[in-house]
Amino acid sequence: MENGLKQFIRRTYWLIIVAVLIAALDQITKWLVIKYIPYGGIWNPWEWLAPYARIVHWSNTGAAFGLLQGMNPVFIGLAILVTLGIVYYYQTVEDNDRLIKMGLMFVLGGAVGNLIDRFNHGHVIDMISVGNFAVFNIADSFITVGVVILVIGVWVQDKREKSKQIAAEEQEEGLL
Repeated sequence: MENGLKQFIRRTYWLIIVAVLIAALDQITKWLVIKYIPYGGIWNPWEWLAPYARIVHWSNTGAAFGLLQGMNPVFIGLAILVTLGIVYYYQTVEDNDRLIKMGLMFVLGGAVGNLIDRFNHGHVIDMISVGNFAVFNIADSFITVGVVILVIGVWVQDKREKSKQIAAEEQEEGLL
């Protein structure tokens, strides 16, 4: 048991560290918004920036872009499943697949940040408003960037595997 726990910690050390740091950054920014901006309020110290970007105090009981409002319990369940899935899958990723590992770290950190909100507030706190785009938060940003990194990482991994396969076929043909 103890050996298994040590092995688990060794394999997931960076996943846990990075995810905790991302979730902490997310929670700190949300705490600042809750403390200093009334619900529905806007903080914009530079008037010229107002049409493009501002900090607002908003909430979301649904998914990205405000879809599926009021389904907080469903999203709690999904976030728990995603969290467990990432922790499990991360351990199977090869060490040289750094992009995939980084993408998983970012997605996990963002998922945990929003999961904390869903438990503590019954909704996710959003605060970053850019143009007419949906209001989002630090966790959402890390999830989005993490998914993009994952897609690139899978693409790189696929190209590497195809190159290995082609090289093996060429070597086999050379032996015949």
